[in-house]
Amino acid sequence: MAHKKIAAFIPLSIAVLTVSDTRTEETDTSGHLLVEGVKTAGHKLGDKAIVIDDIYQIRAVLSRWIASEDIQAVLITGGTGFTGRDSTPEAVLPLFDKVVDGYGELFRQVSFEQIGTSTIQSRAVAGLANGTIVFVMPGSNNGCKTAWEQVIREQLDSRHRPCNFVEQLKPGKSE
Repeated sequence: MAHKKIAAFIPLSIAVLTVSDTRTEETDTSGHLLVEGVKTAGHKLGDKAIVIDDIYQIRAVLSRWIASEDIQAVLITGGTGFTGRDSTPEAVLPLFDKVVDGYGELFRQVSFEQIGTSTIQSRAVAGLANGTIVFVMPGSNNGCKTAWEQVIREQLDSRHRPCNFVEQLKPGKSE
């Protein structure tokens, strides 16, 4: 029963990207919520950035992190709705080697309990690219909290069984 063995916690280097046409570092509450979650869980904040909702600016930052030896996971908040310039899924999906279909499905399931059928408008997506796991979630504080606490945190914890994504990620750079 391999899934029963106890694993040691492996801290990851995680980057946080906020996609917004209006937020600044001072007003980026959802980004700050994710940074706090990363640190509280025992991981290292590898980088943090804010970009406007532009496919190519999102891809530029994300591509740099995917190519980096230092970043093992990326949390992206914002740009997932159907209004205005929301284009985060369109920006990230072409960069994925594999899509994690279950993430969006599970996020909408747990979100349904909070916001009902409005969750249908959430385009939360995730995927693996060059040994980096990328999770995209809504820009609201509640959406980020739901995604982090009810889905992502366990999947970035090497002790979570029967499976997690840590074993699929590129090795962290030795400090």
